[in-house]
Amino acid sequence: MLQRELGPVLLTLYGLGTILGAGIYVVIGEVAGAAGVLTPLAFVLAALVASLTALSFSELTARIPDAGGPIDYAREAFGRRRLCIAIGWGLTATGVVSAATILTGFERYASLFIDVPAMLTIALVTLALGGVAIAGMRESAWFMAVTTLLGIGGLAYVVWVAAPSMGDAPITLATSLADLEAGLLLGLFLGAFLAFYSFIGFEDMANLAEEVRDVKRNLPRAIIAAVIISLVIYALVAVAATSVLSPDDLALAHAPLVAVVEARGHPGEPLGLISLFIIVNGALGQIIMATRLVMDMGRDRRGAPSILGRVHPRTHTPVIATVLITGTVLLLALFLPLKTLANLTSAIMLAVFVTVNASLILLKRRGQPEDVPNVPRLVPWLGLALSAGALIAQGAIIGLGE
Repeated sequence: MLQRELGPVLLTLYGLGTILGAGIYVVIGEVAGAAGVLTPLAFVLAALVASLTALSFSELTARIPDAGGPIDYAREAFGRRRLCIAIGWGLTATGVVSAATILTGFERYASLFIDVPAMLTIALVTLALGGVAIAGMRESAWFMAVTTLLGIGGLAYVVWVAAPSMGDAPITLATSLADLEAGLLLGLFLGAFLAFYSFIGFEDMANLAEEVRDVKRNLPRAIIAAVIISLVIYALVAVAATSVLSPDDLALAHAPLVAVVEARGHPGEPLGLISLFIIVNGALGQIIMATRLVMDMGRDRRGAPSILGRVHPRTHTPVIATVLITGTVLLLALFLPLKTLANLTSAIMLAVFVTVNASLILLKRRGQPEDVPNVPRLVPWLGLALSAGALIAQGAIIGLGE
């Protein structure tokens, strides 16, 4: 069985690592290409949608502290087996696709240091992460904590380097908003959809509920802390990047944040090296999340073979599920482009967020336990509305060929 080995600090760093690793190092160029000078606002809009659902998660993880996360929330709220199975596989797909997205971004940064075929780089790193995930949860969490601190240091370096150019950022944003036109507004929303991908990761923490000490206290606090810290970091880095390079240059850069540092006359190699660690950090978090979901479905006989629910007696990890997920991540990372992967991940996750918020709405109607956080009733309603609206708008924009 799983063991409760994670405390509040390590858990927060784990969550922050999954968010940062899945985020700004990889997709800032894509966001800038869509949102232009409004790139910082795209991250703020994405954070608004994500933070409301994060608050819903903070209550649900205390109400139902099981490794299935949203699967178990939907089961308690709706009691429909098929819905739970759909959510389970939808979330698993999100983790798999997100990990593939991150590993595609990893190859871009790795190419700054080694001249190795992209497919070989992706294959070796993916298999290595699968090995870490199999080794044990404590080992994985410590690995992610260390790489998270390195990643934060790298982003702080970007902001420090760009600081002399950031003074005019508020004026630039205000002018752009004053002259807002349809094309720029459409770009802002499209950029926000891509930026939303960079906040994915906090929901992974819910799948560690059976491995957290004092789960009803520590897990909700860690989720909120991770989202707030990531928002502050993203906003600062987005302003820094767009203050140094034009959005078009960021979009074209092979490794956008390294390009920012080099444009200010500083060496980019240290940041590129740090980027490698934080990016694999995010991929590891997604792999672990997906394996815990598959394990939960197999263990409880809800839409997955029971063999996938087995936990190894020595490592206390779902080895068979990890092998399956790692192999699928590898295939997607090798054959789908980054932007397609990011958009697909965001769409699936928005659909899951709709269900999570709806679950909390129904559960609150049935009663409010005294030993869990009491999120205001308006929060899940707003989270539901914004997630559904963002999903519909994303489909409309993609349908228009943007």
